[in-house]
Amino acid sequence: MALRVGVVGGGQLARMMIAPAVELGVELRVLAEDEGMSASLAATAVGDYRDAATVLAFARDVDVVTFDHEHVPQDVLAALVDEGIAVHPGPDALKFAQDKLVMRARLQELGMPQPDWAAVTDTEELQAFIDDHGGRAVVKTPRGGYDGKGVRVVSAGTEAEDWFATLAEDARGGALLVEELVDFTRELAQQVARRPSGGVKAYPVVETVQRDGVCAEVIAPAPHSNERLQQVASDIGVSIAEGLGVTGMLAVELFETTDERLLVNELAMRPHNSGHWSQDGAVTSQFEQHLRAVLDLPLGDTDPVAGWAVMVNILGGPADDALDARFAAAMEEHPQAKVHTYGKAPRPGRKVGHVNVVGDDLDDVAYQARAAASFFLD
Repeated sequence: MALRVGVVGGGQLARMMIAPAVELGVELRVLAEDEGMSASLAATAVGDYRDAATVLAFARDVDVVTFDHEHVPQDVLAALVDEGIAVHPGPDALKFAQDKLVMRARLQELGMPQPDWAAVTDTEELQAFIDDHGGRAVVKTPRGGYDGKGVRVVSAGTEAEDWFATLAEDARGGALLVEELVDFTRELAQQVARRPSGGVKAYPVVETVQRDGVCAEVIAPAPHSNERLQQVASDIGVSIAEGLGVTGMLAVELFETTDERLLVNELAMRPHNSGHWSQDGAVTSQFEQHLRAVLDLPLGDTDPVAGWAVMVNILGGPADDALDARFAAAMEEHPQAKVHTYGKAPRPGRKVGHVNVVGDDLDDVAYQARAAASFFLD
């Protein structure tokens, strides 16, 4: 009987697990939030991931539960564990991806390098932090932010008044996270896979290019990365995976500072946009690796298959027609490009797909990936 993996969440990450699941002989089942989502090909149930009864009904027929996102509430996760269902990553790890304040405190305990930070409960505390850190800072909502949402660069405590008001209306108390505005030269990402039995594999550190708070491109491996930088990034990723008890894929977003330090920015405990290059550029894609890891199977080789891989996100898509109307022209001009689409309707700023190109000449690989992606934009 085939091993059965249940994925909570029907987005593009679940969609991209389908092909490697077929190749591994794994039965993939998806609990989608709505009909017609990206992973509808594997959706065996539609329902609210915040409802314990719904998730339990879905999970009872699978060997392991994993996730397309980190938003499943802790009480639902606890209900799964109480029923004896294997959950990877587990609730004790996911809490660090769900709450940035909890994450910062734990990373500090582990001695991981990170920006100066504080929990602030009002505009006065925020202003004091800003004053102590050169007149500007980054303020974040601890829960729910992604792709630049829930993040502001501020120069006055009053610029987060609405967020403090929302916290007050919550009646549960709480705080915002404020961090120093890091002077960085570029952003990097380190991916690590970890099995429940403890085996770990690290991917090459990559450079990520952000536009308007959203990842636009990834270059693998990160250019101009000496052996020391690669080792430090790998050590940080492995230490966090082990220190937080992560099972499955972990992505650690990093700042490389002007004085050549690496600082931890964000964490994701699932396949991640920074690893999409691995579908065509690594021996084992992050999606296959995630399935191997959560099933506690031997992890695959993470080596690149060529000198370089470049991933370019398709953001927004064409205004007047579906993505598939653009395929033929893109394929004709760029036969080496691999186009991955998410089954999503185009919408300004939305991630609707990505393009991967691999090869041994970085300038050519980057040009081909950007040019192929441009066919899917207006």
